[in-house]
Order: sequence, then C-alpha cells, then structure tokens
Amino acid sequence: MKITALLGATASGKTAKSLQLALELDAYVLSLDSLSIYKEIDIASAKPTPKERGDILHFGIDEIYPNEDFNVSIFFDIFKKAKQKAIEDGKNLIIVGGTGFYLKSLISGLSSKPKISSKTKKEVQKIIKNLDNAYNIINKNDKTYSQKISKNDSYRIEKWLEVFLETGVPASLYYKQNQQPPLIKELDILEINIPKDLLRQRVELRTKEMIKQGLIDEVIYLEKTYTRAPNSMKAIGIKETLEFLDGLINKKELEEKIILNTMKLAKRQKTFNKTQLVTKAI
Repeated sequence: MKITALLGATASGKTAKSLQLALELDAYVLSLDSLSIYKEIDIASAKPTPKERGDILHFGIDEIYPNEDFNVSIFFDIFKKAKQKAIEDGKNLIIVGGTGFYLKSLISGLSSKPKISSKTKKEVQKIIKNLDNAYNIINKNDKTYSQKISKNDSYRIEKWLEVFLETGVPASLYYKQNQQPPLIKELDILEINIPKDLLRQRVELRTKEMIKQGLIDEVIYLEKTYTRAPNSMKAIGIKETLEFLDGLINKKELEEKIILNTMKLAKRQKTFNKTQLVTKAI
C-alpha cells in the first residue's frame, strides 16, 4: 500500500484533485481537515458532499459531533483505522487537507504531553493575566520555543507554562525527551500552488456560495444545539456569523470578514507547509 499526501491552502481545489487522484491511484481518502471532522457542520466546513465523494471511501469526515473535542491523538486513531481498511481492501491511501500540523505529527512523531493537575492549571491562569510577563518566562527558560511563537499567542504560551510548571522542564526539552516514533516512514507530499489573486477569487466565490446555501441557518442551528462553548464554534465562517447574529456586522461585512480571515488562514497554511514540510508542487 502506498500513502500520498495532498496539501494546499483552503479553497485551492484540494477536494476535486483528491477525488481525481483517488480514482487514478485506486485509493481511499483520509481528510486532513479540522472542521470536516464534525457532523452537522456541512456548509461552514465546505466538506465534500456524499454525492461528490461518490463510491470513494472517506475517513476523517463526519466522525464526531461539534461538542466533542478533537485533537491530534484522535486524528492518529482515524489514520490507523483508514490505513488498516486500505490494507485489508488492497487500496492505496490519500491524505488530503490543509491542516499540515497533523501531517507533520504523523511523519515526525508526536510528543506525549504530561497530565496537567488542576493546581497547575489555576497557577497558569494567574500568570497569563499578564501576557508580557508570561512570555518573558518562556524567553528566559526556553528560547527555542519563544522564538517560534508570537508574544501575543496566549494559547501556546498557556500550553508551555502548563508543561513547565507541571514537570519543571522547558517544553522544548520535555517534548524532545518524550518523542513518539512516527506513524509514516515513507510519504510523497504533493502541494497545490495557485496564485494569490486566483485563490482570493475562489475564496470570494466559495464564501458567497456558503451564505447562499444557508450558512446563517446552519450556525443558528449549531448554536441552539451546542451553544457557543465548543472549539468548533470558533472556526472561520461560524464565528463571523455569530457576530452577524449579534448585530455587530451586516451581511456584507459578514462576507468580507469571512473572506479576509480565510485568506489569512491560507497564508498561515502555506507558510507552515513551506517551513515544516518537503512538498512537490503540482
């Protein structure tokens, strides 16, 4: 069995290309997308419809509900299931999506995180009230880590502090010492590269279509069913629609904000793939 990865910024045409490759390579598809994983988030995720998927078996789509946590460990379990099924059926496997971090973890090995006590979590919450001081603690003890993050990256600062206060070891060193073996040893990574202007056109078209298809009604349903608490409700397309429902922006501004934030995401995805992965442009 051969495993191939297909990466690309959001709206770059990965879905269509992955279906084409799946037919050419006689392969199943594993979605590498942190939003398509959720059931009932259909429009906001721009996941391929059952009709588009056709007879090609897909994994990583509609696996969990929006109020369930999703992380890289869960993705690993889905990958193992997809790989086993492909082997049993004599198929190849295509991993497709924009979440390059998960792919990086597959080929580099995931570092296990220590169990964080409630006492440590409370202490961390006190420290990050002053984000500048929190960042300075990291910069003093772990320059390798501090140079990779922004001073305003509260999420990663919080996670570093949790590891450091719980173990007494700087996060970079801890993760290095607790590295797990990779799940993939050989992998061809293809990346769709399209000009920025063309990508923006596609993002604009997709955003208009999402709103036309009923994005607002989908978000109303999701909020009513799951509240705003789950991480999935902070995704692009959903968070802007919640602003619209709160009366903070109008429909035109809703469209513009989704486009802007999607383009920012695409830039981050391209930067990660360029700096963290070895890819072949297609």
